[in-house]
Amino acid sequence: MSLKSIKFGFIGAGNMAQALGKGLLAKVGLISCKSDNSVQSRPSESLPPGLVAPEQLLAAAPERLLAADPENGTLEIWRKWGANTTNSNIDVLESCDVVILAVKPGLFPAAVSYEGIKVKCKLIISVMSGVTIEALEKEFCLHAQVPVVRVMPNTCATVGAGCAVFSRGKNVTNEQCDIVKALFESVGICKEVPESQINAYCGLTGSGPAYIYTIIEALSDGGVKMGIDRGSATRFAAQLVSGAAKMVLDTGRHPASLRDDVCSPGGTTITAVHELEKGNLRSTLMSAVEAAANKANQQGK
Repeated sequence: MSLKSIKFGFIGAGNMAQALGKGLLAKVGLISCKSDNSVQSRPSESLPPGLVAPEQLLAAAPERLLAADPENGTLEIWRKWGANTTNSNIDVLESCDVVILAVKPGLFPAAVSYEGIKVKCKLIISVMSGVTIEALEKEFCLHAQVPVVRVMPNTCATVGAGCAVFSRGKNVTNEQCDIVKALFESVGICKEVPESQINAYCGLTGSGPAYIYTIIEALSDGGVKMGIDRGSATRFAAQLVSGAAKMVLDTGRHPASLRDDVCSPGGTTITAVHELEKGNLRSTLMSAVEAAANKANQQGK
């Protein structure tokens, strides 16, 4: 679907907001969807069909929020992209069609304080962990009649490889859900789920990058122990994780089936897998997902 008539506003201009902004703009080839925030200039005739133009984006880093969260003060990056910026969240709420709340959950009350102004946006999208649809609707639906969507993204969105799930609140239309999907599919994969599953996905994909980084570090340590230099060990460990993940995604086969392909009878790999089983790797990862999901449930309460 085309988003060219929609003005997107971001309250909070930090990492996650930047990832989404880059995703939208990278679709038109204006910037690199990489962590260095570099600007790419490419001939207009070579650009693929795009989602938005820079002037459709407005990023806000209100002064009262910067003191509590300095990372949200990176408006200069947005200006380099050609996007509009402001130090007032009121500007965003009054002038944008879709508003993305991308501040830390503890800053939520201050970020959406709009007493005495008229909220004109048509959809609120929250990426704040632990803030429920009920809490969002209490703030926006009761006073401003704005439908809300709650999203659980992850930090891999900053390199265009994110995972996001979302749940809709009251009066959210299918067309508005299409907007949410287009936004988050610009930086990875996206799926609608019941809100009761949001915290489970928090435990799996929201916190999941940390589990994989730990695994990559441990594999790298193993390589160093066996005589490989640190740089090569880390690079190859990361690539093997990326390649194995791509095998699962591209083939659609069960991970156990793919593992069997690598495990020759009496070979090195099955011997190594035995060590993983003795270390309870699978059980530990399952417990990690469970623990993170339970913590998210507690935070939501």
